[in-house]
Amino acid sequence: MSVKFQDYYELLGVDRKATDKEIKAAYRKLARKWHPDLHPAAEKKEAEENFKRINEAYEVLKDPEKRERYDRLGSRWKDGQDFQGAPGMDGVHYYTSGDFGGGGFEGNFQGGFSDFFNAFFGGGTAGTGRGGFTAQRGPVRGEDLESEIELTLEEAYQGVNRSLRVSGSNVCPGCSGTGTRDRSFCPQCGGTGSVPEEKTLDVKVPAGVKEGSRIRLKGQGGSGLGGAPKGDLFLKVRLHPHPKFKLNGNNIETDLLISPDQAVFGDRIPVDTLDGKVNLKVPPGSHNGNKLRLRGKGFPAKNKSRGDQLVRLVIDIPKDLSSEEKELYKKISALRKGGE
Repeated sequence: MSVKFQDYYELLGVDRKATDKEIKAAYRKLARKWHPDLHPAAEKKEAEENFKRINEAYEVLKDPEKRERYDRLGSRWKDGQDFQGAPGMDGVHYYTSGDFGGGGFEGNFQGGFSDFFNAFFGGGTAGTGRGGFTAQRGPVRGEDLESEIELTLEEAYQGVNRSLRVSGSNVCPGCSGTGTRDRSFCPQCGGTGSVPEEKTLDVKVPAGVKEGSRIRLKGQGGSGLGGAPKGDLFLKVRLHPHPKFKLNGNNIETDLLISPDQAVFGDRIPVDTLDGKVNLKVPPGSHNGNKLRLRGKGFPAKNKSRGDQLVRLVIDIPKDLSSEEKELYKKISALRKGGE
């Protein structure tokens, strides 16, 4: 029987040196793209075939032992050269080009696995065979998932309750999460053991979260197998830029425009904070760029303390001076020159 070589790296769209994380990410992306339940009836057959192919590729590349055996073939399979198994790797027969009809690579998928998979990994079928796919045994905790939540600076400062629509997965009812049915890939989930699920979650965001913080929602991740608990969902915080405030650690930074006379004589000026307006005392003789501190007006810290708000003074030179004001500035200039 002739068998067609399966390039599992090409099927997943990854390099042969791809990391486990990269392989997993590529598989998830393709699994979402080709999941049969997400395609109309006219496209379902093509989706099922593609889904089986990427599941087979992932079944091999996610397993260090299977991947190592597969990588030993290299390019020699396509070149029609004989390949001898490594010593000590008993239980798996490595076929030569003669075993497959002299290198005439024909054939297609039979059942859940391709002829190539069955030949190379010992003809194992779902749940059987030393080299083949083995259904998961025993309870397995669900996978932890990660998503993002976008907040304004005010929401992050005060804390907020939000309703989020998230995409996740649930145990496949057709195979109870095993991924196999009738000794082949489960047609309902395509061998993943789970089906897509969308749900709305009520999320309580605590006060003081920052850019990059992670909020853990226990039990809202992937479904467990064999009665095991679900994984967790982690929400990564993204903060919208604020027009007035900048967060630096636990301190909040902002600018305050003051007039030249306020800088010279000092003043009490209303300043915006995340708690509302407060009066800030600008001392006489202030310079452009001076920073004044409003203690305890920053972000909450872990030890229940608070950061500060740092106010940078920016002296604003008026653009629409009246004739009288210009004369006064001229007199001030003359007085300063006379004193030099």
